[in-house]
Amino acid sequence: MRACAMNMLMALGIAHAGAARADDGCGGPERFKTESTLNVRIDNDLFGGLGQDQGYSNGFLVTLVSPNLVDYTDDPCLPALAKRLNRHLSLLQPSGFDELNMTMGLGQMMYTPNEREPRELIAEDRPYAGAVMLSIGYNARKEDRLRTSQLRVGVVGPAAKAGEVQNWWHDIIGTDRFNGWDNQLHNEPVVQFIHERRTRFAYGEPAGEWRWDAISHWGGSLGNFATYANTGMELRFGLRLPDDFGTAPLRPAGENTAPLIVQEDKRWLGHLFVAVDTRWVLRDITLDGNTFRSSHSVDKRPFVADIGYGIAVTRGHWRFAFARYHRSREFDGQRSRPTLGSFTIGRKF
Repeated sequence: MRACAMNMLMALGIAHAGAARADDGCGGPERFKTESTLNVRIDNDLFGGLGQDQGYSNGFLVTLVSPNLVDYTDDPCLPALAKRLNRHLSLLQPSGFDELNMTMGLGQMMYTPNEREPRELIAEDRPYAGAVMLSIGYNARKEDRLRTSQLRVGVVGPAAKAGEVQNWWHDIIGTDRFNGWDNQLHNEPVVQFIHERRTRFAYGEPAGEWRWDAISHWGGSLGNFATYANTGMELRFGLRLPDDFGTAPLRPAGENTAPLIVQEDKRWLGHLFVAVDTRWVLRDITLDGNTFRSSHSVDKRPFVADIGYGIAVTRGHWRFAFARYHRSREFDGQRSRPTLGSFTIGRKF
């Protein structure tokens, strides 16, 4: 609990420091001035519209994105605790880019089988699993290229309190509980290192009101939580597209985008997006089971794909995005292809 509190205090410190004025030396060269951003994302398969309550059943993620930084260890935008931490994570920090920023996040994820009634283990369906993870990330941008690295640490198992949170929520909305949480994966510390490269190209002329662009990505994840390689593409079309690297947020690195350049435009802005991500999965603890102890598992499929589409709206300091995702089957014997939705609220400070 003490470590969690320290990380949350660090995150609040970054948000507070993000309000620093340009004349305080925060944010680097004038042309790269940005503001801090707070994103709150909720994922739920009920948003998918097909009455599902299975697989990746629910999740939330709170992410803070710092303003642009001069560097990761001495910039006045960062609190002292973040600077000290960054001195020990220099291997994750890029160099030679025009814009740098840092992210911190806290999230919970829960995974359930298809049937909620049985109290005994359902051998042919995926395990019950819950995870809580803290993340720290580093972004580097140069023109239309973004490099992002993220380290996530946390725990899988009863310590994540996923069953309690799900039961609490189901009681509020008046739906039946899942009865098999006693069969969930055992407690296990988890770590995940994620790295992605993105390129933005083929966008409309800056003078135009209506524009389109495309953002490609490739990268991978390494760790006992998940190990995979991935690649994909996002297409966007709309009114005055933001100068960032994508809207679809479902990938772990999806929230890890560069902050928006400060603009005084108070008009409504909006765009549509469609995104595809494909993964070659070597390990997924929520399907393969615990790493160091015997536990329930299923035969996962090595190749998984997501297609998502949605709408994003921005006005002033606020941004809202809703997306719906369709995923290919993740393991042998899975009854149906998962469908889920994601709602994100962002606020610049």
